[in-house]
Amino acid sequence: MAKLDAEARSDMSQNTFAFPKQRKEPLEDASHVRNAIARFRQVEGVSDEERDEAWARIKAAARSFGVDVKESSWRELNKDSARR
Repeated sequence: MAKLDAEARSDMSQNTFAFPKQRKEPLEDASHVRNAIARFRQVEGVSDEERDEAWARIKAAARSFGVDVKESSWRELNKDSARR
């Protein structure tokens, strides 16, 4: 996964993040999508509604980048499991 520096991250559109309001979990490539899934439950300060919306963005990005997502909802994610 390419590491984003502060300047590159600030230049990204809000639509490129799973949580756009908080600018958390960028979804710019397959590696970032996998990372967003793996860290999804670690995101703090968001409501379940924001999580539902973020999950929809993650699933759309996953389809776009060919990332297999078995869970239909973020609620199915195992709190302790590592992801691919």
